[in-house]
Amino acid sequence: MVVLVTIFKLYSLKKYSPTYAFLPVELSVVKCVRFMKKMIALLALLAAFPPLSTDMYLAAIPLLVKSWQMPLATVNLTLIGFFITYCGFLLVYGPMSDRYGRRPPLLIGLGLYVIASLLCAVSDNVYYLIIARVMQGAGAASASSIAFAICKDTFEGNLRQRIFLQLGVIVAAAPMIAPIIGGWIIESHSWRWVFVLQAVLGLVAAVGVWMMNESLQELSTEPLRRVFRSYGRLVRNTPFLLLTLALACIGIPFFAFIAVSSDIYISILGYSEREYGYFFACNASAFMLAPLVFSRIARKVKLTRLLPISYIGVLLSAIPMIFSTIPQPLRLAVPMWFLTFFFAFGRPPGNNLLLEQVEQDVGAASSFMVFVFFMTGACSMWFISLGWKDSIQLIGLLGVCSATVTALSWLAINKLFSLKMP
Repeated sequence: MVVLVTIFKLYSLKKYSPTYAFLPVELSVVKCVRFMKKMIALLALLAAFPPLSTDMYLAAIPLLVKSWQMPLATVNLTLIGFFITYCGFLLVYGPMSDRYGRRPPLLIGLGLYVIASLLCAVSDNVYYLIIARVMQGAGAASASSIAFAICKDTFEGNLRQRIFLQLGVIVAAAPMIAPIIGGWIIESHSWRWVFVLQAVLGLVAAVGVWMMNESLQELSTEPLRRVFRSYGRLVRNTPFLLLTLALACIGIPFFAFIAVSSDIYISILGYSEREYGYFFACNASAFMLAPLVFSRIARKVKLTRLLPISYIGVLLSAIPMIFSTIPQPLRLAVPMWFLTFFFAFGRPPGNNLLLEQVEQDVGAASSFMVFVFFMTGACSMWFISLGWKDSIQLIGLLGVCSATVTALSWLAINKLFSLKMP
């Protein structure tokens, strides 16, 4: 229903607002509905590239550790290398999309992603796989960063927040379905076919972008080297910078869980790759439920009161994982589900709030906030992979510390600055 209301609002506004100028005026209402459904589906696929590129492959990590006789810390470089390169290229694609439009950088990035995915599929040792995953991260960065910018181009204010929530629900299906599909493929065929499937998804996204109209109506006229100076302007935007850093901290325990979940469930607890996929999918179901709950509560409660609920919820959910007396798999599965729920509860509105703090350099702002978020996550994944005695306890401690930092930062930022609310 929200999507239909959004579509009819767009149809009535597209003649009068430059935000919707890319929509052809002569479209009928039915064609407009079809057009927006395709647009939302494409944006959801683009935004889902990080979970599709990681969650589908996680079940293979213990298998690669065993078959290639390499330590977990080395094999996890296939995850960490992906995210580091992914983060670095986020800063490149944002300004490029402001200078040349959204489509050209997207097509280049998706082409690189398809090639890198096929190289992953034919890798015969961990070092080749790390290099191919680094290339894959460079390509995947275009999808995530520019997808948010397209949303900013297309939707405004509360309307954009609703679309973010809708995308959050759709994208949440990716980490639910991806590990199950990955587990099936790995058990019945080979881990290599996981990357073949990723290449196919990248190709589908590239075709969708090729058929998409350019959403950015006014390209930046500055030379590209000056466009990169937009990051300097963003850093000087103190509310945006502090809020970005604060909201990035809350994802630390979640990324730590991604890095070691397959090792815990498969290597330590003895579950199969397929069973691990079910555990991970169950945890990911919190991603789908949380935005739905938020969208209902947000109608009656202000955003400034809802976001602290997310941070306090993460803190309380992390505490049970600290105690080793709770039996497995309940000690990890149940608290982590609630931690994921409260993390996802505040993520989409947090993204919208961040973009609301900028008036220009939207592509760069979109890239910068995702860069900080995933770079923080990559550091968390590296830290958790150092061979700790009790990884579950460490995830709990990281959750308590990160939620505390984010909650206190949120209170301080609201006292020091007058944030623009959607």
